[in-house]
Amino acid sequence: MAKSQQTFNKIEKEKKRLKKREDKRKKMEARKAEAKLSDKKGIEFAYVDFNGNLTSTPPDPSLKVQVDAESIQISVPKTLESDKVEIDPIRKGTVSFFDTSKGFGFIVDSEDQQKYFTHVSGLIDEIAENDKVSFELEKGMKGMNAVRVKKA
Repeated sequence: MAKSQQTFNKIEKEKKRLKKREDKRKKMEARKAEAKLSDKKGIEFAYVDFNGNLTSTPPDPSLKVQVDAESIQISVPKTLESDKVEIDPIRKGTVSFFDTSKGFGFIVDSEDQQKYFTHVSGLIDEIAENDKVSFELEKGMKGMNAVRVKKA
């Protein structure tokens, strides 16, 4: 005599699935009955007023503003010569720390007192601590780095 393929675990899973289906059907019927009793007309509308806020009343058509399609610009505005601000890329500063054996150091900018990392690969001249230098900034992995460093 062959053993049944139905195990206890399979029977329990089937019971849970049927119970879940029945609960879902009951909830759907309850929602339908609730909708009939509350006399709702369906989905209510939301309107956007002139300030961009949601309201339940439609906007006043007399306040509608006509916009000419040609007046809408979809681009970056051109910069005028008067708008350009020339920033000198070469900065001045003082070497606050430099370790020649490890090949790195820090330079303090004379304008904003910011400390910038510098590496021996970014040097043009040999530098030492307390030297006055000129340098340029470049984005590094951990922030701005001083490059093209030379004595001033």
